[in-house]
Amino acid sequence: MVFARQPTDETPVKECKIAIFCDLENIAIGVRNSAVKRLDIGLLLGRLLEKGKIIVKRAYADWQRYADHKRAFHEAAIELIDIPQRFYAGKNSADIKLVVDAIDVCYTKPHLDTFVIISGDSDFSPLVSKLKENNKYVIGVGVKNSSSQLLINNCDEFLYYEDLWCKVERMPVLDHLSTRDAEVFTLLIEAIVALVRESKDVLWGSMIKQAIKRKRPSFDEGAYGYGSFSELLQDARAKRIIRLTRDAGSGSYLVTGFAAAPACATSAPEAPAREP
Repeated sequence: MVFARQPTDETPVKECKIAIFCDLENIAIGVRNSAVKRLDIGLLLGRLLEKGKIIVKRAYADWQRYADHKRAFHEAAIELIDIPQRFYAGKNSADIKLVVDAIDVCYTKPHLDTFVIISGDSDFSPLVSKLKENNKYVIGVGVKNSSSQLLINNCDEFLYYEDLWCKVERMPVLDHLSTRDAEVFTLLIEAIVALVRESKDVLWGSMIKQAIKRKRPSFDEGAYGYGSFSELLQDARAKRIIRLTRDAGSGSYLVTGFAAAPACATSAPEAPAREP
């Protein structure tokens, strides 16, 4: 009889591979008419990185009309697909190009198992159905008042952009720590919150480290004075930031919660900048 090998604190855990397709015009207009007003692509990508590794990132628009967004999208390493409306008849040119590319990626890159459609347009519902037929997990992202119920119901999961403005409160207090300790433990706390939000019931040390590195690829516990990630977890327990136990089978660490339980409250960004 062969038993599944439990991960150690340093062993990578299988993570989903994500392809993102953004209908910029739809989401930008929706955000402009929402209470939030501000389109923060970094915030959105940060939320999606909690789900897995992002492999493909493409955004479709007439980029001359949305030039103010170019810098932020470039800095996020998103491929900008330009669909100049002055050269194409009909308002659906960008939508058609997005659908064609998504289907092409679906068939040519089978290692990608999760597709994200950033739009609230019901026209993408057939695309969602086709992706699901090919055993892809489909996540939709849109604005509450401008997202089609048909699209929402057809996705495996749907995220409302407004709900991404979620602050973690009543977290373990880090004010008494040095700047370096506060930095590394903030990364640790944010990773744990993200995994819990993704309904991860068992928090292996390796899962937490992987979640940190998805958002900060340069992360190295050695830079903070730890010989291993296990030592970091032990120190976090000693400083009463997390509760920690060992798995009897593998000897690996499991995080069972915070020393002080977090809570989540939704709030809009301060002084939002209006879209053009």
